[in-house]
Amino acid sequence: MRTAHRDSPHDQVEETPARPRAVIATGCLSGTLEDKLAAAAAARFQGIEIFESDLIASPWSPARVRQECARRGLSIDLYQPFRDFEAVPPEVFTANLRRAERTFDVIEQLGARTMLVSSSTSTDAVDDDDLAAEQLNILAGRAERRGLRIAYEALAWGRFVNTYAHSWRIVRRAGHPALGLCLDSFHVLSRGDDPAGIRVVPGSKVFHVQLADAPRLTMDVVEWSWHHRLFPGLGSFDLPGFVGHVLTTGYDGPLSLEVFNDVYRQADPRHAAIDGMRALVALREAVSTSGPPAARERLRMTGLPPAPQLGGHVFTELAVDDRSGPVVARTLTALGFAHTGQHRSKPVQLWEQGRARILLNFAPHRAVPPVTAAVCALGLESADPAGSAQRAERLLAPVLPRLRRPEEADLTSVAAPDGTAVFLVQSADSGSWLEDFSPTGASPRGDGLLTGIDHVSLTESVDDFDEAAIFYRTVLGLHAGEATEIAAPFGLIRTRTATDLRQRVRITLNTAPMRRGDWSPAVPSPQHIAFGSDDVIASARAMRALGAPILRIPDNYYVDLDARLDPPPELLSAMRDLSILYDRDERGEYLHFYTEILGSRVFFEVVQRIEGYLGYGAATSVPVRMAAHRERRLITLRDVPARNDEHHDYSLAHLTALSLSPPDLVDAAADAGYRYVGLRLTRVTAQEPHYPLATDPALMRTTKVRLAATGVEVLDIELARISPDDDPRAFLRFLEAGAELGARHVIAQLPDPDRARKIDRYAQLCELARPLGLTVDLEFPSWTETPDLREAVRVLRGADQPNAGMLIDLLHFARSGSSVADLRQLPVDWFHFVHVCDAPPGVPTTNEGLIHTARFERLFPGEGGIDVHGILDALPPGLPYALEIPRATLVAQVGAREHARLAITAARDHLDRSGATPVRRPSDVLPGTSR
Repeated sequence: MRTAHRDSPHDQVEETPARPRAVIATGCLSGTLEDKLAAAAAARFQGIEIFESDLIASPWSPARVRQECARRGLSIDLYQPFRDFEAVPPEVFTANLRRAERTFDVIEQLGARTMLVSSSTSTDAVDDDDLAAEQLNILAGRAERRGLRIAYEALAWGRFVNTYAHSWRIVRRAGHPALGLCLDSFHVLSRGDDPAGIRVVPGSKVFHVQLADAPRLTMDVVEWSWHHRLFPGLGSFDLPGFVGHVLTTGYDGPLSLEVFNDVYRQADPRHAAIDGMRALVALREAVSTSGPPAARERLRMTGLPPAPQLGGHVFTELAVDDRSGPVVARTLTALGFAHTGQHRSKPVQLWEQGRARILLNFAPHRAVPPVTAAVCALGLESADPAGSAQRAERLLAPVLPRLRRPEEADLTSVAAPDGTAVFLVQSADSGSWLEDFSPTGASPRGDGLLTGIDHVSLTESVDDFDEAAIFYRTVLGLHAGEATEIAAPFGLIRTRTATDLRQRVRITLNTAPMRRGDWSPAVPSPQHIAFGSDDVIASARAMRALGAPILRIPDNYYVDLDARLDPPPELLSAMRDLSILYDRDERGEYLHFYTEILGSRVFFEVVQRIEGYLGYGAATSVPVRMAAHRERRLITLRDVPARNDEHHDYSLAHLTALSLSPPDLVDAAADAGYRYVGLRLTRVTAQEPHYPLATDPALMRTTKVRLAATGVEVLDIELARISPDDDPRAFLRFLEAGAELGARHVIAQLPDPDRARKIDRYAQLCELARPLGLTVDLEFPSWTETPDLREAVRVLRGADQPNAGMLIDLLHFARSGSSVADLRQLPVDWFHFVHVCDAPPGVPTTNEGLIHTARFERLFPGEGGIDVHGILDALPPGLPYALEIPRATLVAQVGAREHARLAITAARDHLDRSGATPVRRPSDVLPGTSR
């Protein structure tokens, strides 16, 4: 979709009819202007709108911004906003013209062509269309002399001009070729204006189009606009209709996203930009299939396969461990499931009943805390799994590699934003994936307690809520319903459904948008799986007899239910006895009951849909169920000894397993339960292997796929080692590669005896890294010219950079004789992570001995003579522990992967402090939220 020519928009020539280019406003994204440009380019946008505030805050000159955009293949399509210009008294108008000329200077340096002028909200303005047209004509004349244009936009809250029809009358009255309209979907649709009137505007007079969706809210329109806009497809606006009307005019400019949303503007800008691109592609796809004829061909998608039809839920996979797994297994048995298969090569169990299949995966999963069960994969039937994978790749969703034996099924899967793997299976029954399981001899029940999986409910962070909805809507072709809000016992709950047209696949997404602190009690981000039943009352009776932990619903619920809906007395009595909840609407009825929470997070639901009921239960049932879950968890936890663990996030430093390539290191980290890896991008010695991620696109691509597949993140990259002859600018590609991998930190060393020179060069490296979102963490090996804590402190204070940091490596700290007391006095924001290891008590007397120990003979924490706890206790709490423990002899004996596993096992045993204390109060996070 990129144009072949990537210079200024002045010079671009596109085919007729041109397909509208994809553009995003910098105001949509978080971060600095540098961050936003990188995010827009990574999401494959072709152009940007630059907000004045972003440019003002940037250290780059307008000319530098133009160069950086060109380097990334981005045009600058609009500069905005220019406010309160028209229909003002002469003295104000004179000042406004001076302000405009200065802005034109900036726009020329940027290489942009169009400036947005929004309708005035100023008290200086008067209600005089003739004066407004006259002054805009003068402004357009001055712009034209510079080769620029003015796009006039009617703000929905403009003092006098607040509709597109009014702005069009003024533009038409002004009659200047360099003056046209900017049409913003929010300003048009938030007022309830009929967008069909846009068709009377000549396409040549529409200079720019901005797109945003939004929920229907009753509130001040300014607040609505600045805080609650959404990407297309997530709100209530008819954006396909709006775009169809615009394109019918003959408009040939870009389609630009201008979405102001508090969540998006605090999220990772790359994720938000990708979400925006997915939403824009889906909007173009919708118009190309159902829009007016004039628009269909213009937006016809090339290279994007349509979303294949989905046939239903094939399986849901739960990640469990040796404590949560048996709890879930006992409950499945009580629900009538049978353990029918054991995977031939993986610790995965197959449980079946009817067409409902649950997989229990006992392999370590880094995203699942101990004693917790969690949904880690969804299996969906797809008419064309390969087509689904192609669509996912086109929409920047990673297709996950799958390690398998040659005889095992080759299943296609993609990664959802929260890390859940979504498997696309050709057929629910005939697929070869079932043959990967050896029969256990147990047979599924034949009495039909359950028929299949009705829906799966997931809880997302508020940052991921819209991102997940966009993923399921665009990548899988599900319909994302509008978000609804429920007043629950522990705060507001927002929920949204994603379903296919035939209601075969149902996924509910939930979040707590205002949550601060912990939910009660001990339920982090709840998830549940709902099974279908043809007779929920009979199922409840049978399951209760089998010992199922059915959630008890209070009698007050049934008193209220009787008053509201007046169900038949015999039905009400059965529901009260069996703790079944009830709802009905004009389409049908819904009966459902829940289990208690299992493994601190997951629970099950059994549902019966009668006739055409499409919902998920009454909104009033959600707080009832949440309160009941809370009561049962408190009873379960009361006076029961529980581990009071202090857990840390662990990273696998590359030196620990340097024989593994970056993709293999990521896999090893995931298998062992690390959250992060540190990647070594530069060669330190001639003997060690070199992994040129900065210059090898194939290796970079494979590494990024493995990161997406496993959910492991890159904590740091190494090594920026600046000796007297090194130029920090030579590390720019190294830094850019780190940013592309999502790294947070860069490890630096300064083997330079000249203090002034090394401070200057360290500062230069920090300045290069800052626009990429990287800190530069100085490490001080005791054999270098920056050998101890005091010298490192001098460098950081001298450089005085906001992204400067210090890396404490326990070995280097101990060998350098640095002081723990001095360490405690340093600024906490200098420290971002720590290298953890132990070492033999004796200190080598030569540099060669120090180096040999550091690179080949470190020990696991607690095995040597370093005061591991003393040093770590002097650092700020919560730092990730990067295990840098090269042990050449042990690696030769057991292999690098097993060494990595042994390292984290030993570190957890020594560093994650445990004790037994009675639990008498609620703790932790998030009871279930969807209906």
